[in-house]
Amino acid sequence: MATTLIALMRGINVGRAKRVAMADLRALIEGLGYSDVCTLLNSGNIVFKDPDSAPDEAGARIEESIEKRFGFSSRVTILTGSEMAAIVRDNPLLDVAENQSRLIVAVLATPEVRARIVPLTEQDWDPDVLALGSRVAYLWCRNGVLASRLPEALECGR
Repeated sequence: MATTLIALMRGINVGRAKRVAMADLRALIEGLGYSDVCTLLNSGNIVFKDPDSAPDEAGARIEESIEKRFGFSSRVTILTGSEMAAIVRDNPLLDVAENQSRLIVAVLATPEVRARIVPLTEQDWDPDVLALGSRVAYLWCRNGVLASRLPEALECGR
């Protein structure tokens, strides 16, 4: 049975660097044997089905293919559909974040990144709020992202 996966690609189509047409990105992912490939706007984020149900291998395969095809690197973080559902369901800041455009969910690339962020949860970020999930950091930036110290302190999941 195929597994739904989400590929989050760092730095694709941000500014003028690492520009990729979504049709080309979809074709690349389909060429790797994945199905039901959908891209989200021009973000480089992709939802697809993995017939082999091997999410641990998907990120590395996609990273390698992007470098070969487009000539640049992009870190790819893979989430399963159930992980994404849990991230949304378990968001502890939904009652606090009255303006959801100022709510950031940063997917953490590795357990080491999460461990580095744990001490930050003990600091006072007022007027902002930081909470930590198993694979994500939830950031509520009350006065907007540009006015917040949180994104820079966390380096948004690097």
